[in-house]
Amino acid sequence: MQGLATDNAPSPGVVVPHFIFASISFFVVVVLMLLSASSFTGYFFEPHLLAITHAAVLGFGTMIIFGALYQLIPVIFETALYSEKLAKVTFWTFGIAVVMMVYTFWNNQFSTLLVYSASLTFIALMMFLFNIVASTRRATKKTFLSNFITFATYWLGLTALIALIIALNYKFNFLNQSHLLYLKMHAHMGMAGWFLLLVMGAAATLIPMFLVSHQMNENKLKYAFYFVNAGLFLLESDWLFLHGSVMLPVWGLMIGAGIFFFLSYVRESYKKRLRKNLDVGMKHTMIAVLFMILPVFLGIIASISGLNFDQKIYWRIIMLYGFSIIFFFITSIILGQTYKTIPFIIWLVKYKSFVGKTKTPLPKDLYSEKIADIQLYSYIASIPFLLGGILAGSEITFNIGAALLLITAILYNMNVFKIVFHKSRIETKL
Repeated sequence: MQGLATDNAPSPGVVVPHFIFASISFFVVVVLMLLSASSFTGYFFEPHLLAITHAAVLGFGTMIIFGALYQLIPVIFETALYSEKLAKVTFWTFGIAVVMMVYTFWNNQFSTLLVYSASLTFIALMMFLFNIVASTRRATKKTFLSNFITFATYWLGLTALIALIIALNYKFNFLNQSHLLYLKMHAHMGMAGWFLLLVMGAAATLIPMFLVSHQMNENKLKYAFYFVNAGLFLLESDWLFLHGSVMLPVWGLMIGAGIFFFLSYVRESYKKRLRKNLDVGMKHTMIAVLFMILPVFLGIIASISGLNFDQKIYWRIIMLYGFSIIFFFITSIILGQTYKTIPFIIWLVKYKSFVGKTKTPLPKDLYSEKIADIQLYSYIASIPFLLGGILAGSEITFNIGAALLLITAILYNMNVFKIVFHKSRIETKL
């Protein structure tokens, strides 16, 4: 855990609110899922589904990544955050934008409120990008791993730009092609460009650290970086200029190759680990890594034009493709890494000055391991029901999975708030 400690780390007031907002967002997302089970068994472009998707990827995923990245920038780049004040302004701006965006989609306000919520989201993301780029430019240390973070932020900027264009088109109707084409571009820039690259870069630093693995082959990460970026660039170019050619599966395979090299790196880290027993955080992380394979397979299958699927089956493949990325990959790795980051951040605030003077609790003592274990089991139990519900088009099956995921969200929130509002416990050394 000491790898996260640095004199350049931002104040907890910058990082902690992101975790609070994200954990509440996760709970809200699952409640909305329970209210809209039918949305997950039909067509993938549906107002309630769009609201849930954006609440998950923006309110939960992106918000918590912002907070974690503010803490990781000093570790990876050995430099302080450019502006903590800007980070706080960004948090409030982005938080308001997310609420507006979810409300807009949920109430089907595409031609009225969407342009305003998208514009505010774009402004917030640009403030975040400026802060990160300004921070990394003055870095004293730049390794190859830092390229993952840098390129992920660039892809985030493009994702936000495409989203704004789509929103403006709903009001002014100026695009020649269907908005679904640009929606695919927007979604893949966000998922593969922003989330995937960011997770790869952060995980390549954190997983060996937490597993205590040494002498890793970083060439695998280089291959992962180049294959993912090249495949995504060609995929986006294909959609933009050719509107989807027969080469789409090839670009998908390139991204898949990048994921394969990353998985190989994680496997090597796991085999070389000195810490044999995995805690709940690393178990969640390993589940997320395994689930990286599913969307690659589904995406390639869906992109092969020669396969003539029944329309309902095709919709379910697409639904499961996006769902698996958000709720099996991104969600699991966030649920896990929360227990590896926020306890240590709060522990530093509460106990750093007492180290060596008195007996202090460990970071893992700031949360309930029993609650975290039950959270893990409820999450694992939800997976087959969610998968089966989508594939079979069964609302009842999906709702069972969503109910189990709601238990996961409640337990997760209990631990997050237990950590954030932890009261110091100091014992005098004898």
